[in-house]
Amino acid sequence: QAQLIESGGGLVQAGGSLRLSCAASLRTFGMSAMGWFRQAPGKEREFVATITWSGGTTAYADSVKGRFTISRDVAKRTVYLQMNSLKPDDTAVYYCAARPGYHDGVYYSKGEYDYWGQGTQVTVSS
Repeated sequence: QAQLIESGGGLVQAGGSLRLSCAASLRTFGMSAMGWFRQAPGKEREFVATITWSGGTTAYADSVKGRFTISRDVAKRTVYLQMNSLKPDDTAVYYCAARPGYHDGVYYSKGEYDYWGQGTQVTVSS
């Protein structure tokens, strides 16, 4: 089975909202952090948001701050990304990422995550 399963992508109009979910079934004994990245056609995969697993500390890219909210349900091993006031520039494939470990940390680089979801398409029409 896939270790990170994403859902919630779709097509929305500018100004609308969407909520992404990512359920983890990792063969690890601990989780350090989970995050969201996105990749638009022809662009590099970029950081969107992250949350430390134990403490719940969050961090966001400047481009989404104030519009997106990352959260997690530790018991369900699920991370969410609530996206409000969506813009056409938010159109991308969104990827969930996980960093196993026993200590919390805030990680901004895709190279600091070990597991990735399959990606879910978010399209925002103008």
